[in-house]
Amino acid sequence: MKISTNSEANPLVADLDLDEENVPLEEETAPPAGPLANVLCAIAPLAIGVAGTVGAVELGLGSPVDPGPGLWPMIICLVTIIVSVALLIGGKRFHDAEKMTRGSVTVGIGVLTLIALVVALPIIGFEIPSLVLVFVWLRFLGRESWLLSGITSVVVTVVFYFLFIVGLGIPLPRLF
Repeated sequence: MKISTNSEANPLVADLDLDEENVPLEEETAPPAGPLANVLCAIAPLAIGVAGTVGAVELGLGSPVDPGPGLWPMIICLVTIIVSVALLIGGKRFHDAEKMTRGSVTVGIGVLTLIALVVALPIIGFEIPSLVLVFVWLRFLGRESWLLSGITSVVVTVVFYFLFIVGLGIPLPRLF
């Protein structure tokens, strides 16, 4: 049986003449991870949530009426801890998780760059780490062009500056 292709919808497949059995997959799926891997993978976000909670408390929580810089990170870290504990409890029963592959390295690099942002923030302010983070994510993890990565990282940093510091008055460490 022949599969018809719509050249207007996708010009890349306009000249393909495919059988049903030979339809190329968009992306191959990784093999299942297994119950032990599911439990072990729940430990990483749990550790990050605990470390983030400690950091948020050090920043100062403030109160609901006068929130400190650590209030929202604390809330996010608590949600991360709750989800991680749920994964630890139910991880042995999940069968749809995928085994770690080379694509998992991208996630690891993303987490490491976020940790670097958190470490650099109190030392040099939020502007440079934010600029570098967005640039690295776009250029190296997202494989965007140098120009797009550069322009977007500057625009995102400026927008965050005006949103969080000027607009919301959040006392983030900053250069100026």
